[in-house]
Amino acid sequence: MYRTHNCGELRISDLGKQVTLSGWVQKSRDKGFLVWVDLRDRYGISQLIFDEERTSKDILKNAKSLGREFVIQITGEVIERSSKNSNIKTGEIEILVSNLTVLNESKVPPFTIEENTDGGDELRMQYRYLDIRRDSLKKNLVLRHKVSQEVRNYLSSRDFIEVETPYLIKSTPEGARDFVVPSRMNEGEFYALPQSPQTFKQLLMIGGLDKYFQIVKCFRDEDLRADRQPEFTQIDCEMSFVNQENILNTFEGLTKHLIKSVKNIDILNFPRITYDEAMEKYGCDKPDIRFGMEFGNLNNVAKHTDFNVFNNSEEIIGIAVPGGSSFTRKEIDKYIEWVKRPQIGASGMIYAKYNDDNTFKSSVDKFFNQVDLAKWGEITGAKKGDIIFVLSGEKNKVRAQLSALRLHVAENLGLRNPNEFAPLWVTDFPLLEWDEDSNKYHAMHHPFTSPKLDQLELLKTNPGEVKANAYDLVLNGNEIGGGSIRIHDKKIQALMLKHLGFSEKDAIEQFGFLMNAFEYGAPPHGGIAFGLDRLVAILGGQESIRDFIAFPKNNSGRDVMINSPSKLDDEQLNELNLKIGS
Repeated sequence: MYRTHNCGELRISDLGKQVTLSGWVQKSRDKGFLVWVDLRDRYGISQLIFDEERTSKDILKNAKSLGREFVIQITGEVIERSSKNSNIKTGEIEILVSNLTVLNESKVPPFTIEENTDGGDELRMQYRYLDIRRDSLKKNLVLRHKVSQEVRNYLSSRDFIEVETPYLIKSTPEGARDFVVPSRMNEGEFYALPQSPQTFKQLLMIGGLDKYFQIVKCFRDEDLRADRQPEFTQIDCEMSFVNQENILNTFEGLTKHLIKSVKNIDILNFPRITYDEAMEKYGCDKPDIRFGMEFGNLNNVAKHTDFNVFNNSEEIIGIAVPGGSSFTRKEIDKYIEWVKRPQIGASGMIYAKYNDDNTFKSSVDKFFNQVDLAKWGEITGAKKGDIIFVLSGEKNKVRAQLSALRLHVAENLGLRNPNEFAPLWVTDFPLLEWDEDSNKYHAMHHPFTSPKLDQLELLKTNPGEVKANAYDLVLNGNEIGGGSIRIHDKKIQALMLKHLGFSEKDAIEQFGFLMNAFEYGAPPHGGIAFGLDRLVAILGGQESIRDFIAFPKNNSGRDVMINSPSKLDDEQLNELNLKIGS
């Protein structure tokens, strides 16, 4: 056998045992008459010792020739280390090697296989199989496995069944851009890779399966960021004969279970706010509530002077930054320059310090007196020692700008503790949003989301005012899940598609299969989908998902390890009836 034990399990209680270990050479230290080798596998590191008094000359000679990442097998005796290492679990013992076999040599790696590696992102992605040997990446993938197992166990214990849905489906114009796959057997026709299993899970509810889930790959051909990939994984769920409250309670339970099982933290508070409240208080629909700095609307107390910057603004909003009155002018100027960057787009920022002597000092003292500034402090919830940051302008832009500033300030002040978890539900989203470019409505979630049932008449007369029976799950300022109660009535679905710009013919062509199914006893149903990649990253204390995916793509959507996407040869193109170029 290649090993009797792994490299992370031997302890002082194993003294005297003859063991066989296999793994990779992490590093070696040659003292001439003595060689130490750190042997690594998935489970940990064991120190090997070779010396001229107790080791044969041939084995000692071979030990001296070992390079980093050589794959070796050793046999030896577990002995006590003279210089113990409390940083690793095997730090009280070492293996006195009596036999050494090199299973495979290794070239010198292009970067060090250590936590503080000298490899950049692109290089490590090119040699991802080496990067996975690093302990942090291994732990991330183990965490992902554990979360997936806990999801399966939790949902299965509550009578959900896992069903696989197709990957080769029909392209639809609604939503993000599809990845398409040419069909060789059906010339000129294409499959699409699913952006989600949405319609299939609804059909499963019509099929009577009642509770469905799937940990499933989904695909979107869209511009990428650090937290987006062209292929991503969802925890996809659907339930029949439920209302919104049933679904929120079920998946609130799942979220609490995951945080408890993975982080051993009990979540006691699971607040709910509406979309309108989220936008008014935080300027976004996925607020981080681990800290305060809620928005204070200053419109009623800041437009009575000759300060035209405010007078000409649709919205004036402030936040109270805790302890900010100690900021130097240089620090304040950095924040002003930060909001003026093109990515944020503010033209400037006003500030007011709330001093310990109960007075205010602002950048607009020429226009506002102490009574005015005290009202700013009251509305923003400022306390002595705080500073109030104020932005103004067009409402939606100002909310987005101040939301970004709020997160930036909190990050700088250490208020976004990755070991603290603050979930909340955001509900009552708009059903539709108007798109100026296409001059039509788009579904805020997707075309199958049900409007609030008491607003069905409003859907006919003023669709932009209708609220959806939809909800998002937010954790630490990240949307980790979203869902809705679905439409299960053919007439309502047809009306929804009409508002989205589908002709009756187009609606039948694209979604006729689903609308026909509604005529065969479709039950009331709804569901949710969690983003597994992002959920695992947050549980791992990070917000970027890339290091929680075994083989991710880069920001250009490329797999630099296998050089994908790549061109097809002419023979393949001919088989697919495709012609590239003229």
